[in-house]
Amino acid sequence: MPAESTDHAIAAEPLSQEDVRDEAAPSNDAEPPEATDTEAGQPAGKSNTASRLEEEGDVAADYLEELLDIADIDGDIDIEVRNGRTYISIVAEEDNSGLENLVGRDGEVLEALQELTRLAVLAATENRSRLVLDINGYRTDRAGDLQQIAEDAIASVKESGGPVALKPMSAYERKIVHDAVADLGFVSESEGEGAQRHIVVSAE
Repeated sequence: MPAESTDHAIAAEPLSQEDVRDEAAPSNDAEPPEATDTEAGQPAGKSNTASRLEEEGDVAADYLEELLDIADIDGDIDIEVRNGRTYISIVAEEDNSGLENLVGRDGEVLEALQELTRLAVLAATENRSRLVLDINGYRTDRAGDLQQIAEDAIASVKESGGPVALKPMSAYERKIVHDAVADLGFVSESEGEGAQRHIVVSAE
């Protein structure tokens, strides 16, 4: 199963209203702003970050490829680096590939597999990863659902005038909702701990 890596320029990822602990991860390889990579003609910090993300993509792809072999599931692994994060997708040409079993109900298995992949990267590179794993386009489809959830919550806030609490979500999904709510001119905050962490949407 091929694992293809696409080299993209790394751009700084804007901060959202999400708590830092939900999505932000400290960078251990930042260089002083004045340091430069003379061969590449770009800041050394940016070059190092790009290399680190490409490395974690390769490690993650190897880990996932081995898992697919053990599970006897067919799938192609694609790697993309963008917005300061590694995105890994597993896709299959056939509907009966068995990949749906790696998504699970409401993406529960996918979330667990993503965390295991991040741990594999940590063990191999000693760098904490924020990679995003998608299987058969589940996250792409889910993004549309999350946009609708944000819009429905705002409609409820307008109608009732009070805050609206949403169901618990993963940190990645909360970030999507936070951004959608902010784009619509409303406010959202994360509350709760662990599996019960959820978003509360309000007018202010």
